[in-house]
Amino acid sequence: MFRTSRKPRAVRKTGRRSPLASVSLIALGLLLSGGAYALVSSSTAVADTSATTTQATVEEGEKLFQANCATCHGLDLEGSDDGPSLVGVGSAAVDFQVGTGRMPLQAQAPQAPVKPVQFTEDQVNALAQYVASIAPGPSIPEDQYLDAEGDAARGAELFRVNCAMCHNVAGAGGALTEGKYAPALTGVTPTHIYEAMLTGPQNMPVFNDANLTPEDKRDIITALKFQENSTSVGGHPLGALGPVAEGLFLWIAGMGIIVALTVWITARSN
Repeated sequence: MFRTSRKPRAVRKTGRRSPLASVSLIALGLLLSGGAYALVSSSTAVADTSATTTQATVEEGEKLFQANCATCHGLDLEGSDDGPSLVGVGSAAVDFQVGTGRMPLQAQAPQAPVKPVQFTEDQVNALAQYVASIAPGPSIPEDQYLDAEGDAARGAELFRVNCAMCHNVAGAGGALTEGKYAPALTGVTPTHIYEAMLTGPQNMPVFNDANLTPEDKRDIITALKFQENSTSVGGHPLGALGPVAEGLFLWIAGMGIIVALTVWITARSN
């Protein structure tokens, strides 16, 4: 008998990858590495841009300071006979003094008066950032404490206890000694009110966060803005200066009416 010879079956080898799979893996690896590199590069670029902007702002503030403030406060902020040192006053003090027009000072006086602001908002910010870059100090307050949406009743009580003896219970201001005065608080922005409490400009004491917390300051601002926007239920407030103004008005008006009636009666009788 003859045996039929069979060809052996081709055994398929296992574990062998298709060339297409290798190409796909390489492409996927390149895609992932390229995406990661692009993400890191983008983040670095944003950070570098922000740092450049901040440094540019500080440099601009330094130029403005040297041109407008160094005569009195010194090139290194160390102060002079004409102006105090600004080392450690922070950005809040600069934003208040320059942002309200008190600085640059026009002439030596018992205290710096409010006048038109001589710089743009960006220039004020640049000056504040430059001074803050020299030494740490109180910073410009956060917006969450400036919305005037706190507790007005509690703020009014805090204001009466801590501020009314100088600024008047209605925030109308008042005279102090030696030609000094506490300014009126109507029309003052919440930012500048907060900065004044924080830095204690002129003759005002400093109310740091240990004396009045940020929430306390927010409540005081709320009370002042509520009072400013409310109508006087008792008629004309006469500047809200209290019994002095009211007594003067009654004296002048009352005596004037009495004199006028006396003259009229005398004329009629004659």
